[in-house]
Amino acid sequence: MGMNCGGVVVRFGLWVVAMCIAGYIVAPPLYWHLIELLNHSSVSSSSSSCAPCVCDCSSQPIITIPQGLSNSSFEECAKHNPKVDGDTENNVAELLSEELTLRETEALKNQHRADMALLESKKIASQYQKEADKCNSGMETCEEAREKAEMALVAQKKLTALWELRACQKGWNEGLAKSKKQSKGKVQTA
Repeated sequence: MGMNCGGVVVRFGLWVVAMCIAGYIVAPPLYWHLIELLNHSSVSSSSSSCAPCVCDCSSQPIITIPQGLSNSSFEECAKHNPKVDGDTENNVAELLSEELTLRETEALKNQHRADMALLESKKIASQYQKEADKCNSGMETCEEAREKAEMALVAQKKLTALWELRACQKGWNEGLAKSKKQSKGKVQTA
């Protein structure tokens, strides 16, 4: 058995996560398409099985009307007037057209604002990137200078140690040098 149990569990876990993500992405559109298909099929089946409606208002019982209203006004409402229906359809079509035009205009304005905001954010991001590049360049320069100074200090310490070694070899003593300095200081002040 070349594969251990932990590897199988990890692969299974990754498979489950991948399936959940795929379901999360694909499920809502499929759900809405199914609902739409079911609604469309129920509407078409109900409209095909249903007999055409016959509206005969004269056979309906007459409703008692409050004083001041004539019975003929209700009878006129029930009559089919093609001229009014055509005007109403035209008005509805015009209103829908205006609504679509307004929504399109609003969408274009929103798109323009979003484009401007995106452009502005790109400019700001570019400025920040330039500043970051300057900062990184300055840090690199400082780091190089620090490394050079550190190397110079190490070299100076080596040189100082070499001179001290030579001085000690020639008989120089640190305690003796201090006492000479102090005695010179006393002689000069006196």
